[in-house]
Amino acid sequence: MNYKKLLRTALILSIITIVYNVIEGIVSVYFGLEDETLSLLGFGTDSFVEVISGIGIAHMVFRMKSSEVENRDKFERQALRITGAGFYILTTGIIVGAVFSIIEKNKPETTIPGLIIAGISILTMYFLLRYKLTIGKKLSSDAIIADANCTKSCLYLSIVLLVSSGLYEIFEIGYIDIIGSLLIAYFTFKEGREAFEKVKKNKIACCCNCN
Repeated sequence: MNYKKLLRTALILSIITIVYNVIEGIVSVYFGLEDETLSLLGFGTDSFVEVISGIGIAHMVFRMKSSEVENRDKFERQALRITGAGFYILTTGIIVGAVFSIIEKNKPETTIPGLIIAGISILTMYFLLRYKLTIGKKLSSDAIIADANCTKSCLYLSIVLLVSSGLYEIFEIGYIDIIGSLLIAYFTFKEGREAFEKVKKNKIACCCNCN
């Protein structure tokens, strides 16, 4: 596979990531609200924030068609700022929701949708992670490898959702969903901090701290 075909594949993968996150976000937020599942609601909202980041990545890959990319341009830095702010807002929202759930003693009606969504997400993110790493290595592109490594954070979030949803279905203890949501909040805070760190560093490196 030549350089242009590899870049085309990388662009297709970034577009798939964006479209998948939009669909995942809509479905997760719907069932999160319907079943009062805070962890699933937080997971779904995270997917929407990831879309903004994904648009920045797609823009970066598109730029690679004309020249080698070592630094982020103005559009990509702005996308990271919006992403970082979005993650911080989401973290705050999840924590407030967790406190409210504890006070009101709310518990999900069911977490089966979370189990299904998490299972699909784990398979999808694993596929994207491996494929992006393969393409990045063939292109010797630090930018694409960095994007691939950052996909691990989405994979970890999916695992958290899977575990918390599964444990709740077994024990039906409301605090399990709350703990799951707070773990998701930890990851979203971490992602927000790293987004702003990337803006400061500007230079794209293959070693990504999103994992």
